[in-house]
Amino acid sequence: MRLGAIPKLAFRWWAVLMAFASIAAVSLVGVLSFGCYGAAMLLGRVRPLRDAYQFLSRAYDRFLDRLGQEVLRDSRDTPALRLMVSLSLTAVPIFAIQLVLGKPRLLLAVVFYLSLYGPKFQRSVRMFIAKHMEAHRPQGYFSEKYDKVFGRYVEFFLGYLYGDLPELGRTVHVRLHHKENGGPDDTVANSGYDRTSRLHFLWYLSDNIWTTLGLAPYAYFKARGDEKNRRRMLWGMTRYSVYFGAVFIYDWRIGILFVLVPLLSMNFIMAITSWVQHAFCDPEHPEDYFVNTVTVFDEVNFMNEGYHLCHHHRSGLHWTEMPAHLERIRDKMRESGSLVFRDLNFMELFIELTLLRRMDVLAEKLVPWEPMNHEERMALLAKRTKPARAVSA
Repeated sequence: MRLGAIPKLAFRWWAVLMAFASIAAVSLVGVLSFGCYGAAMLLGRVRPLRDAYQFLSRAYDRFLDRLGQEVLRDSRDTPALRLMVSLSLTAVPIFAIQLVLGKPRLLLAVVFYLSLYGPKFQRSVRMFIAKHMEAHRPQGYFSEKYDKVFGRYVEFFLGYLYGDLPELGRTVHVRLHHKENGGPDDTVANSGYDRTSRLHFLWYLSDNIWTTLGLAPYAYFKARGDEKNRRRMLWGMTRYSVYFGAVFIYDWRIGILFVLVPLLSMNFIMAITSWVQHAFCDPEHPEDYFVNTVTVFDEVNFMNEGYHLCHHHRSGLHWTEMPAHLERIRDKMRESGSLVFRDLNFMELFIELTLLRRMDVLAEKLVPWEPMNHEERMALLAKRTKPARAVSA
């Protein structure tokens, strides 16, 4: 072994260690999240409780509709406002109480995780989507009157609680990911991996830690001489590092429970999102985003996140206009062979594609542009998930 290869090997195995730590962290919060979902389903069968919840939920929605008319630039973004208010009334005060109490409280940590991730990870998914949409708003969600106080509230305030670094949305997602469109030069590109392989996902997860920490995007902007976005990225990493260090200095146990676990969980969530949203590429043309960007239709499609190809085609389009835009680009999608799935969300796509590798299930949920039998669908999915280049271990 050459001496110069030792640091590279050390960084690789540190990243693999972070991948396993991310799996452990997300498994911890996953047990709580799915346990909460099961409890909610049981309580939902008690009619008085269900009726009371529905009454309060409708009243809450009416209040938020009025509030959205007052504080938002576009009242159509009220679903994002609901999430911001909910997190501000739960996760934020819980974290503040823990800091005031000083000594770590396990019960507070459990409630903190439930407030962040919600039943079946629903709240964390919606937060991720709300931050995504906020990143594409040049002035953020809030009207000019409230922007000075709440400007980019999701990414630059609530994001800290999730371990989501500032500028991963406004700078990295918008200025890097949408420029590369999931192609080979994207820091979250997955075309070199077999998307049906759990081992390949482990390697991808270990590589993703460098994007989660902001280092890979920083290197991308620096290599291209993009000083504006390089400085933005450096400032975002610095701010999060100060937050991370301050909490650990205050109490390392609080740091682990309330900062490190969310950061590792975010690494996993970011990885599976990027992994599946661009999972089906053409091995010969991995840069073609009409081919490598998947569209999914699900009963619950928060802020139309499933229309991901529409978003890449017109990233500035408001999320409520995505269904109409899909109709406008339908012919181009057919010509390119873009893949569309029904009755599926991105988490379920990850489970079926990579964890369970049930291509037959995905073949049933595939919506082909031309008549195809089951075997033809299976062959198409197999071709679209082959790596475009070898993965280096």
